[in-house]
This record gives sequence, structure tokens and C-alpha cells, in this order.
Amino acid sequence: MAKVRILTDRVANQIAAGEVIERPAAVVKELVENALDAGATRIEVEFRHGGRSLMRIEDNGSGMARDDALLALERHATSKIAEAADLDRLASYGFRGEALPSIASVSRFELQTREAGNDVGTEILVNGGKFVHVRDCGRPVGTRIEVTHLFNSVPARRKFLKTDPTEAAHIIQCVRLYALACPATAFTLIEDGRVIFRSPECTTLAERVAEIFGRQNAAALVPLEAGESGMRLSGLIGRPGTGRATRHEMIVFVNQRPVDSRTLNYALIESYHESLPKGRYPLAFVFFECDPAAVDVNVHPAKREVRFRSEPAVRAFVIRSVLQRLRELGTAAMPTLATPGGPASSPGVPADFLPAKTAVVTPEPVRWIQPAASPAVFRPMAAAPAGAWAAQPSLTPNPVSAAAMGSSPTALSPRPVAALNWRFVGLAHGNYALFETSAGLVLLDRRAAHERVWFERLREQFAAGTVPSQRLLLPIPLELDPILTALLLDRLPFLNAHGFEVSEFGRNFFRVEAVPAWMEPADAEPFLRDLLGAFREGRVPDNNPGLAREELARLAAAKAIRLPATTGEAEVQALAVQLFATRSPLTNPAGRPTYIELHHGELARRFQK
Repeated sequence: MAKVRILTDRVANQIAAGEVIERPAAVVKELVENALDAGATRIEVEFRHGGRSLMRIEDNGSGMARDDALLALERHATSKIAEAADLDRLASYGFRGEALPSIASVSRFELQTREAGNDVGTEILVNGGKFVHVRDCGRPVGTRIEVTHLFNSVPARRKFLKTDPTEAAHIIQCVRLYALACPATAFTLIEDGRVIFRSPECTTLAERVAEIFGRQNAAALVPLEAGESGMRLSGLIGRPGTGRATRHEMIVFVNQRPVDSRTLNYALIESYHESLPKGRYPLAFVFFECDPAAVDVNVHPAKREVRFRSEPAVRAFVIRSVLQRLRELGTAAMPTLATPGGPASSPGVPADFLPAKTAVVTPEPVRWIQPAASPAVFRPMAAAPAGAWAAQPSLTPNPVSAAAMGSSPTALSPRPVAALNWRFVGLAHGNYALFETSAGLVLLDRRAAHERVWFERLREQFAAGTVPSQRLLLPIPLELDPILTALLLDRLPFLNAHGFEVSEFGRNFFRVEAVPAWMEPADAEPFLRDLLGAFREGRVPDNNPGLAREELARLAAAKAIRLPATTGEAEVQALAVQLFATRSPLTNPAGRPTYIELHHGELARRFQK
């Protein structure tokens, strides 16, 4: 018996489906690309149960005749290329000719299509790769494809699908990307009978961003236009200081194709090196255009990744273009700057324009260093007694009462602290407190120490359910995209039990009516966006309330700290006492050391004694 055999078309299609159709969102991607290549100006996408039970994509494109529709279900059948040289001048999204037969081999696949000039359309039904019927049907010009029971014929693949909300999030993100890529095409997205978004034809990218990502996001963007040596960069980028905790809103397109390009992503991140704090990512919707022959879109089965012929040149061009635009924004804002401690002299200039050298470098929004006498500087909090350092003032992040901040002994139960015998020497670079000890020298990181103190205090408040809250005179509006809206709706009880009061106020729109006492109201929107980003990435678990509270306390501690420009000896000594009253004084919540100690032996070795 021969050991080598030719696979049947059905098996070959199922293998191809394993490369192209990895999840329901991949089906939507391939079919939306086909609709756009057919010249559709209106596309409707509907799905149910994360795409497992139903995906329907309907368009008003050119449609197909019966013979073309049948041929499109054969492997390697495409109308977009004819020879290998065409890959160097691709002007379409799809070109491989494997999508339709691959999808039809692992689902129940129904195709209805009609082209202009034909009186009737064609309906084709394929179930698990087997043709069921081909017949005439009535329908308008365009194509309608309905995919049901995905992976029923290959149960092993179905087991690897994630939860319905996860798969739905991938579908929503996919449709949003193509809606951004083609503002002139109207998109409608429906999940389980509910309209997620309906975006009409838009004349500009800014209108489409506002429709899909919310007008608050759109207001934080500025246009970008640059060209050089056959390359062009356009789109919208965030103002200096406007950042996000994740990369989900840093989106790049190459020749109108949404891609995941390490070259472009890292170029954008590097361009914002001086405009955003470390760990923050720019808000960007960027379109890069070049000669199709200079980019290879055929390096990934799903066409997600691309490779440039000259990646260093592309990277340098993007960095130069974005930096130039950011500098223009900074230059435009310079005449209206106020001295540190006050707002900009012109109310029309956003705080995000202000250069970092005059402001404390903290996550958005930019905060000004307050004068020492200002009531907005950190207020006293009770410290644990220790030798000569008894009940010294501490730091709190905003002007609220000590009782509201939970500074009573029950808020952070102090434990007996051994006499530290540290003598304060001074501050280095504003953040590092230098102490002389009997064993040598100690450098205390003030921010890390405050984060540890606040983390344990907030964690105990969260666990006890005694989170003080402050109601806002004017609610803070919060507009989110559909994915973040779904995340927030699912977690409103959790947030409202931890000092927030957030209520739904329309489609994708919320009002923040109260915030925890440790939070400044201006920080509510960026904090909630960062928290939702953590939910989205799975850093805050849904099924473990204890771990969720701990992660919330970790994020809150990082946001609650705002160090004043100057500080006194008593304040730094009190901080050290509070640090050693915590359960884990050696590190901050992120695991970084809170202090380092240089012993006499180490000092002698460094000086070669």
C-alpha cells in the first residue's frame, strides 16, 4: 500500500482553515475584506454567542454571478491576482483565494449573491464542506454570507475557543479596525440582537474615530501629515501627555490595511519618549503609505503582519514625522505657559500641551507642583510611634480630612517597630532621602515607600468594605468604546463597592458621580480607563474578589501618590516609620525596592580602602 497519498479537497480545506480561520473574528475579517474589495459602501455584521452560533456579513457590493459564486468556493480561486508579480502591486485586502472554501469546510455556510444586470441571485448552501444545494434566490445587488455552527465538524478546534465575551471582543475590534480603514463605508455591528455601533459614511477619519471610540478620545487627538521619499504618514495622534495604559488604542494601517507592525509600533512609542511617562502608550490612529512593492503582506497566513523592504528607513521616517508634530504642538503652547503653581494663562490651551520640564511627570492629566503653603499639598496623617519619631506628619494625596482617608489606627494597623536609629541627611534629586545609620548609609525611595504604605492601607479598606467616598458637585462624563463599555457594565457593582459611583447615561456614555476619598476628581477618568485596560488584559481577575481587590489597591496606590517639590525632615522621618509599620516594607507593590543600604564594608571597597 502506498505511503504517500493526495489529500481530499475536504481535508485540505480543513487544514487550510486551521491556518486562516483560528477563531470567529477571523471569519468576520475575511468576509469584511471581501465586501470592501467588492466596492461595498454599506456593510452590516451580525453575530451571536461570540460568533459560535451565527455570523452574518451583508454588503451592497458588486456581487457575483452563479458561475463566479461556485468558483469562489474552490481552493486558490481569486479575482484579485493572476500571477506572482501581482503581489508587488496589491491594491486589495484579500488575494489568496482560500477564505471561502476554508470557512465552508468547518461550518454551515450559506451564500446569497446577485450582481447588477441579473434578475435573480444565487444561493449556495455548504455544510461541513459538502454542497447541499445551489438555487436561484431573490435579493438586492450585493452579497450576504451566513456562517453558523462554526467548527462543529472539527470539535477539537471548538474546544480551543475562549468565552463568548472574549470572542465577541475580538470580533468587535476587527470590525472597528476596518471601519477606521474605510471611513467612506457605512458599518453596522450587531451582537445578540443589540446594535453595538452604527457608523454612517464619514468624510474624515476624525468623524469615524468619534463615532467608534467616543468624542472624548477624538478631542484628545491632533492631525498628522508628513511625506518623504515615497512614504506618507497621516492620521491622528494624541497630544503630549495623553496616554493609555495599554496599546489597544495605538492602531496602525499600512496601505489602508490594519496590521500589527513592530516597526511602526515601536517607532510611535519611541517618538513619545519625552511626551509620556514610562509605561504609558500613545493614543494614535496612523496610516502609513508606501509603494506596494516595498512591503510584503504575504508573510502571515492571516495577513496580520507585514514586512518592509527597508525597515530602518520606515522607522526613522515615522519617528521624525511624529517628533516634528509633537514639537509643533509644544512650540504653539509656549507663549501661554504660566509659572509653576498656576494654570495656563489662556483657557484655550489644554494642559496636555504643557512641556514636561515645568510639570511633575505623572500619568495624565499633567499636574502642577503646588507651592509649599498650598492646601493642595499632602496633608498630615497619623504615624506609628517609634522612639523619638512619634506621630509625625505624613503625606496624603489630596485635601480631605484625615478621618476620610482612614488614618485612624484601624486603617493601617501599626506593628512594633525597632528603633531605626537613622539620622536624616538630606534629599537627592527630590525623591531619594539619604540617612546615616550605624551600619552605613540608606537611600529611601520616597515614592516607592508611599506606594507601599498606601497599598496596605487601601487593601485593608477594600477588604473591610469601608472605602470613604466623596460625591462630586458636577458629575464627570465618561465616554467609552463598545468593548470598554461592556467591561464597565459587567463590573459596575465591583467599582461602586470600592468608593466609586458610576452610572450609565446613554449608549457608551457614563457619569462618575462619586470617587474614593483618596482620589482627585480630575484623576477619575484616566484612572478608570487604566483600570478597564487592566480588566481587558486579564490583570484583574473576575473570579477571585480577593485578587481583584488587591490589584485595584495596587493601581490606586500608584495613582494616589503625588510628591511635593519640597519636604522637611519630620515628614521624611514619619514616612520611614510608616513604611516599617507595613507588612512588607522592603518593596513597593510592584516589587521594586523601597530603600537600599550601603554598609561600611561596601563603602570602603568602593573607595579601595
